[in-house]
Amino acid sequence: MHRKRPAMAVLAGALCLVTAACGGSSTSATTENAAKGERSGAGYPVTLKNCGRSTTYTKAPSRVVVMNGASVAEVSTLLALGLGDRIVANQQSYGASEVKGRAEAIEKLPDGGVKPNDAFDIPREAMLGLRPDLVLSTTAYGFSSGNGFATRDDLASVAANSYVSPQGCDEDTSKMTIEDSYQLLRDLGRIFQVEARAEKLIADSKRKIATVSDKIRAKGGKQPRVMVVFSNMSMGANDFSSVAANGIWNDILNKAGGTNAFASVTKNTFADLSKEKVAAEPVDALVVIGYQDKNPAAFARKLLRDFPQWPAAKNNRYVTLSDSAYLGPSNDLAVTKIGEMLHPEALGER
Repeated sequence: MHRKRPAMAVLAGALCLVTAACGGSSTSATTENAAKGERSGAGYPVTLKNCGRSTTYTKAPSRVVVMNGASVAEVSTLLALGLGDRIVANQQSYGASEVKGRAEAIEKLPDGGVKPNDAFDIPREAMLGLRPDLVLSTTAYGFSSGNGFATRDDLASVAANSYVSPQGCDEDTSKMTIEDSYQLLRDLGRIFQVEARAEKLIADSKRKIATVSDKIRAKGGKQPRVMVVFSNMSMGANDFSSVAANGIWNDILNKAGGTNAFASVTKNTFADLSKEKVAAEPVDALVVIGYQDKNPAAFARKLLRDFPQWPAAKNNRYVTLSDSAYLGPSNDLAVTKIGEMLHPEALGER
């Protein structure tokens, strides 16, 4: 079973979770193994540059370990590419997904029998004992010896490659965009030689996002100011310390015809705000992201009751998401759901 990562661990993990979670376009988990037939020995060796390192693959990895990182980006991307059978230990789980069957598919993956360390991920000796040939981490945090993890050099010494997801090299995900989700798909597509499948997922996602954006632009009108917040999570000193300020969600909001109401308050990924600061902002709409929360809608409704002066409260305008708002293969679903909430006149009522 997967251990739930306490909210404060997200901060301790250098706020790795933009990543995050992530489904696979509109692809259901039951169809995600369709790409297996693409794999062959052709196309190797493959060399990738990743966070200043060159890694070479002479064949498709067969013992993949996915570190927690408060993400589901990597495991969801592997599933979307039909590579779930290559995973020998997965530590990622949100317990929910916008993709039908995705959460259940993740829960069925092996966890390697690993007991996480105090940094809530796979400790060094346990990692080496898994005999991986590829280890995936959302950020460089997952390869830090100071956190008790195997370093990339440790892994290389036992012939295991390692990979840090896009924008994760310096543990700062504030500049992440949807293009980084596509880069993750492309990189894993190259590593496993399922590039055609990766490009199809990318093309499908781009087409769906463009359809939403084009319909919204055609209608015109203003961009509503949106608060993006994680439900029931505390990561700082103030009442609202889990407000998303910068990162992939801003790209998602823009393509859905909205703008982040709190993007200017900090350059960091998350804002740590007082109740007074939140109350003073005329929030037009609310996006609540549920991380290990079975009822994010209840959190959203309470927030609207607490701030009745918001236009969002007066219009009962909110949407809840789980994994599609993060790094990963299902950002098109987040764009669609948010776009329908912000612009029902262009896309139809929720």
